[in-house]
Amino acid sequence: MTEARAEPVPEPRRAPPILLVEDDRAFRKVYRQVLETAGYEVVEADDRPRARTLFAERELPVVILDLMLPPDGTAEAGLGQLSELLAQRPGTKVIVASGAGDLQYMLRAVKAGAYDFLTKPVDPDVLLIVVERAMARYALEREVLSLRDSLVSARPEGAMIGQSPAFLAALRLAERVAPTDLPVLVTGENGTGKELLARTVHARSARADGPLVAVNCGALPEHLLESTLFGHARGAFTGAIKDRRGLFVEADGGTLFLDEIGDMPAPLQVKVLRALESGEILPVGVDRPMHVDVRLISATNKDLTALMSTGEFREDLYWRVKGTEIHLPALRERPSDVPVLATYFLSQCASLATDGRARALSDAAREALLAHDWPGNLRELRFEMQRATVLAGERTGILPEDLSFAGARDGKTERPMTLPERVEALERREIEATLARLHGNRTRAAEELGLSRQGLLKKMARYGIG
Repeated sequence: MTEARAEPVPEPRRAPPILLVEDDRAFRKVYRQVLETAGYEVVEADDRPRARTLFAERELPVVILDLMLPPDGTAEAGLGQLSELLAQRPGTKVIVASGAGDLQYMLRAVKAGAYDFLTKPVDPDVLLIVVERAMARYALEREVLSLRDSLVSARPEGAMIGQSPAFLAALRLAERVAPTDLPVLVTGENGTGKELLARTVHARSARADGPLVAVNCGALPEHLLESTLFGHARGAFTGAIKDRRGLFVEADGGTLFLDEIGDMPAPLQVKVLRALESGEILPVGVDRPMHVDVRLISATNKDLTALMSTGEFREDLYWRVKGTEIHLPALRERPSDVPVLATYFLSQCASLATDGRARALSDAAREALLAHDWPGNLRELRFEMQRATVLAGERTGILPEDLSFAGARDGKTERPMTLPERVEALERREIEATLARLHGNRTRAAEELGLSRQGLLKKMARYGIG
């Protein structure tokens, strides 16, 4: 008789430790007790040199930092250390918990990149909630960075860049659907990067070694689009002087990208539907169908359901092409991504500069970018960075006057925004964008923004957001 053996129970995986930087022994004791009770490991530092050493030695996703620390004990030095920590590891979530509760320090800490600012004495429940959210945010950003690296590695010249929740959700969905053969429908305004996302999905699919063939359905008249998609035989119509392979055939074994599918003429929709359902195409002027194996990715800036209600788009084709729908948010809906994208585009424009080096954004130019609505989305932003690089000349920094939409208006030079105004403008745009994306669901918006529902309502009232 064989003796049964008990399988070893794996130890639970513990989260990386939290660095607690606090010189007050009583506060350290309270913080440690709260965090360790919740299952977190805590490492402590009671001065800046010790904090600097611990931070360099270990992965520390979350830091709780007191601004007033020895040996200097000034809030200015504390803000300097905050910037130092984030310069070493930008992804770290630094929670400032300090008696320096003056508004100017709070705003400066947030501006410098602090995840949150808590004024002493800190409510233990509030501290735990903020730490849990910071940990979750850190883990999410690590996941997304890994995801983005894998997506971009196949096409480094077309990096999908951004940190806003809506953009990250689209990126995660793209990664999940990419290895399958499911049809994908990419929606969003012109210039949001729909074709780039389609190419990214193809690059991460099992068909990556096959062709990716793209066509804009709104750029050609009906008869030419049909010939382009399905091909034709010599003599099939006037001007058909030789046989032509259609894009369905060109994409065989790979991916066919139908851009602006909402503009496809109604008669042609029937033929495309048949090709997708049967896997067979019939070139113009040919009697015998041809078998093709393609994965379909479509894109549109139109509301296809609205087009269905007016008979402009076939319902059966809609359900055939929809598969997995991925929506790319407009740039105005992801304001926190604007400076990141602008910096990326500036790096791509370095060859336009007089010295071949990428230009940097000045604070004033960054404010102007954040205040703009970006009707042209990524295309407009890319153009503005190209233009600004050229106009900057010998200057190393981009100024508002280098932007086509900023600078003097109505013959007057606008007053630069103060730091509190800049923080409030960004906060208001983030709240408006989140509410718009979640269709006004305030509970979900509050959760996503890291606020209580009551806190969100107060901010909405303050900014006049209906």
